[in-house]
Amino acid sequence: MNTTLFELQGAVAVITLDQPPVNSLGHALRQRIVAALDAALADPAVRAIVLTGKDKAFSASADVSEFGSPLQLAEPLLGQVLARVESCSKPVIAALGGVALGGGLELALACHGRVALDTARLGLPEILLGLIPGAGGTQRLPRLTGMDTALALIQSGQPQSGRQLAESGLLDQVVTEGLMEAAKALALALADQLAKHGTPLPRARDQQLDPASTQALLTRQREKLSPRQQLQPAYTALLDALAAATTPFEEGLKRERELFLRLLNSTPAKALRNQFFAEREAAKLAAALQTNPRFVQTVAVIGAGTMGAGIAICALDAGLNVILLEQDEAALQRGCQRVAEHYRSRVSAGKLKASVAAASEARLNPSTDWAQLCQADLVIEAVFEDLAVKQAVFRQIDLHARMGAVLATNTSYLDVDAIANVTARPQEVLGLHFFSPANVMKLLEVVRGTHTAPDVLATGMALGRTLKKLPVLTGNAFGFIGNRIYNAYRKQCEFMLEDGAWPEDVDRALTDFGFAMGPFAVADLSGLDIAWRMRQAAAASRDPRERYVAILDRLCEQGRLGRKSGAGYYNYEGGKQVKSSDAVVRSLIEQASQQRGLTRRPLGTSEIQRRALLAMVNEAALLLAEGVASRASDIDVVLVQGYGFPRWEGGPVFWARQQDRAALEQDLDGLAEISGPGFVRCAQALTP
Repeated sequence: MNTTLFELQGAVAVITLDQPPVNSLGHALRQRIVAALDAALADPAVRAIVLTGKDKAFSASADVSEFGSPLQLAEPLLGQVLARVESCSKPVIAALGGVALGGGLELALACHGRVALDTARLGLPEILLGLIPGAGGTQRLPRLTGMDTALALIQSGQPQSGRQLAESGLLDQVVTEGLMEAAKALALALADQLAKHGTPLPRARDQQLDPASTQALLTRQREKLSPRQQLQPAYTALLDALAAATTPFEEGLKRERELFLRLLNSTPAKALRNQFFAEREAAKLAAALQTNPRFVQTVAVIGAGTMGAGIAICALDAGLNVILLEQDEAALQRGCQRVAEHYRSRVSAGKLKASVAAASEARLNPSTDWAQLCQADLVIEAVFEDLAVKQAVFRQIDLHARMGAVLATNTSYLDVDAIANVTARPQEVLGLHFFSPANVMKLLEVVRGTHTAPDVLATGMALGRTLKKLPVLTGNAFGFIGNRIYNAYRKQCEFMLEDGAWPEDVDRALTDFGFAMGPFAVADLSGLDIAWRMRQAAAASRDPRERYVAILDRLCEQGRLGRKSGAGYYNYEGGKQVKSSDAVVRSLIEQASQQRGLTRRPLGTSEIQRRALLAMVNEAALLLAEGVASRASDIDVVLVQGYGFPRWEGGPVFWARQQDRAALEQDLDGLAEISGPGFVRCAQALTP
């Protein structure tokens, strides 16, 4: 017996996948699996085989870092490993605890049986990387579960628990404990059936699907693809691969592999992989800034409005104690009501156990007493976005917060140093820019002030991870990373209104590119007065020569503040947006064009898209040159996670790096000319 390859437990060879941290099926692990199978098959003491992993993972996927590298094509390929499992003359059972995702689940599908803990998480998330399963997932899964279940699991990319999949046909048994005992028992039962009755080992490949009903289902699904899904080739490729599951198995595998390889080198798949690795990197501080974070168990949130309540919910969900502070009892009660309503809705929707919700609410300490701040390890100010107001709040924080507490301002664009410097301890202050709704949006900009201590910065990043967010470090500059770039994008879109486009032309072009909403629909949704206040705050520092579009100002002056007032760039009837701008808006736009001395002309979709993207790219290059963003990939994470930039386009930096360099530079020159004074042309476009 080769004890380095498997452990003999009775007559069962237990092969443990052990490739930390999550047993990704890289080349080394693929080699070990095949060697262990060969050793177990050759050992006469072995009657059956169980494949298992560690506590946290059976296997979390193929090794994404190998994609596009020679190792990905080094034998044994994953498909060859699975064929070896499937053809074993002794039963092979997968014991699934923790996660079995992507290639890990495909490995389990090739086994002769599967036993899972009820808490195990199983799924095929390849679609989220612009791919489809490439080692038989589209062929074996529907043969086991039926096409409806397989389609839903693969198309969503979201894992399901063993409990949820108990009746799907995927699993032979679901247990709450005793995983290995159940898996070994199933393995030996199959071995007995084979020895006594010659019963063939069950294989997914031997199951059949009804061609007519399968094709009808997939045809209906093609018609249901959303516009955003239609922009991503993986969704149609998935339906093509699933359609091949009605053909002979080897033919279906070949078709799946062809589609997988075609997608692997596509721009959307590369963009999604780029984002995958960028998100991992964003949460890490540079080596020079790394230090131990401070201990945080109690968080004080000042301001119980929509944002403050959302931040409080984030902290409660993370198991932290929360002091929610307001200036008066009425405002405090409204904030507490927001928190209570959130938990009630989660419980009633079946998304949260009542006991968990009750425990979270029990950790909330609402108060109007500033003295309560002395209990907090970290204080987050979340009041009105006005510098004088925030400075006044920080003077109070400085009086009441204990020494050593981290002090954070939740600001979208204000100067963190101007806030920190009203305290006697600016080294304890940083910015934490949460995105609305705070309990939903994953992005968190962590803003480093001039005096922010390294361990305070580390605490901000650690808090982001504790809250299950994506923390991204940014320097202290107007708008930080996200709002600075979005401001440049919005300005360019406003220029295009003066040049000849209508709001719906710009919005349609950018949703056609993949944005969930266009900039003018977004402005109406968030409220035009928010951008109006930001403009007023920046008015004193604005270059008088700068091209300034006052259309939004005129709309606000007429009380057209967006959805909340029933009209903005668009009218809203019964809460629904009217598709086209009305005569009032068009008149204001035409007046702006005349005052600028511009002859209006129609702007095509491609011109609108390219001008908007070039504005983002130019600002991204400036942010890198100024050191506001420390990594180019951080910019892509911020724009994808916080501003709706289509994930499959990778972000403005990734997009720029796919363009012809000479054409990009030439177009940026043209953009500078169109934009006029106030537009700062980056010295050099983004390069790999």
